[in-house]
Amino acid sequence: MTDTTSETFTAAVTLSPAQAQHFDLAFTAVTQPCPWPKAYGGDLVAQAAAAAMRSVEDGKRLHSMHSYFMRPAEIGREVRYEVELLRDGRGYSTRQVRGYQNGKQLYVCLANFATGEAGSSFQAVLPDLPGPDGLPSSAEYLADRTGGTMTAASKAYWSTGRSFDMRHLPGPVYLGVEGARVPHQAVWVRPFDALRPVEGLTDAQRDTAALAYVCDYTILEPVLRVLGLHWAQEGLVTASLDHAMWFHRALPPGAADGWLLYAQQADAAEAGRGLGSGRFFTPDGTHLATVVQEGMLRTAGTDTARGGR
Repeated sequence: MTDTTSETFTAAVTLSPAQAQHFDLAFTAVTQPCPWPKAYGGDLVAQAAAAAMRSVEDGKRLHSMHSYFMRPAEIGREVRYEVELLRDGRGYSTRQVRGYQNGKQLYVCLANFATGEAGSSFQAVLPDLPGPDGLPSSAEYLADRTGGTMTAASKAYWSTGRSFDMRHLPGPVYLGVEGARVPHQAVWVRPFDALRPVEGLTDAQRDTAALAYVCDYTILEPVLRVLGLHWAQEGLVTASLDHAMWFHRALPPGAADGWLLYAQQADAAEAGRGLGSGRFFTPDGTHLATVVQEGMLRTAGTDTARGGR
């Protein structure tokens, strides 16, 4: 792999069929490298989405997922996804996907699929924001900076290790809160290079999995921003708790290889948890998907900062 490649993502969602032990179908996948004690939550969401999509063979399209993260996943280790075929109707199909590692269940989601039908249409409005040109990439922003708990490994990961170029408005929250402490931000995202084919998925399904994968990297950042927190803050511990995603419209062919705007806001922060939401838009204003996620937020100033989940 080169330093700036989207292959980390496509490797994450390349599944191997396995013998089912608990439910109807099973696949295995490997969590990708990251410099943290636990694997990236977007690996699990995207891998489960891929497993669910591979179980639907009548052309229905994934339109929603609702996930819970129960245990942290080990990095670089196999996760086994068991798919239960809950229902196949004429218009909708429902799947349950459970992720297992080391014999323990660590992730579960429900996924729903739809054929689609004629009907009225409405969509959220694309925010009036500057485009990505002229904004620094994460690599450019971090190039000459140091601070906090950032290590050489985390700097490299933020810069080039996540498969996607990410450009923040009003600014990133890696080493401090760049810009105002407001409960909203936006991130332009684009893969470092064209997404590769993924065995077992159509290009459209791969592109859906790409949204599920990249959404988790920054969804809690508006909560950090409004609280005055940043990723390299001493004592900060975060973890994904639950996650919901709705896929309103299919990406046009090739759109996943270009820039998408991820407009985000903080909705709540209380009792060591924060809730963030976001919307994906194409540059011409098509509202593709909506994300809501609650995460654990612990800081050195709280009694629970020393513990795990």
